[in-house]
Amino acid sequence: MTKSKVISIEEGFSRVKFLNERTPETTSEEAKNAFSLLSHYRDGGIYISYYSGYSEWEKHPNGDEFVQILEGKTTLILLKNSQELHNELIGGQIFVIPKGVWHRFESPDSVKVMTITPQPTVHSVRKPSRKK
Repeated sequence: MTKSKVISIEEGFSRVKFLNERTPETTSEEAKNAFSLLSHYRDGGIYISYYSGYSEWEKHPNGDEFVQILEGKTTLILLKNSQELHNELIGGQIFVIPKGVWHRFESPDSVKVMTITPQPTVHSVRKPSRKK
């Protein structure tokens, strides 16, 4: 049986460093300090991040992803039928990204995000074609 524990988001952010001007080409090594795993959860984890910039495309083939904007704002872009659907999100809002849907974030100003992310995560620097 897994041991229950209290998780502090504030404490989690004390371990995170702001990543300025993230790009789709930003490597995992360059971004590692801007993200923190708060807890393992089901087949993935609960993560926080703090950055500005633009993420690569990603999708989660095994489940929906829960996204909560804690502070700041972002545009969450979903790719459906080769169309980009823009969703403006601000602090206090949540969004559930359906299983298998390609998505990315545009955050020219700073944003603090918490996600519950199933694994694996598939990444693409370029906009995925409809066949992927």
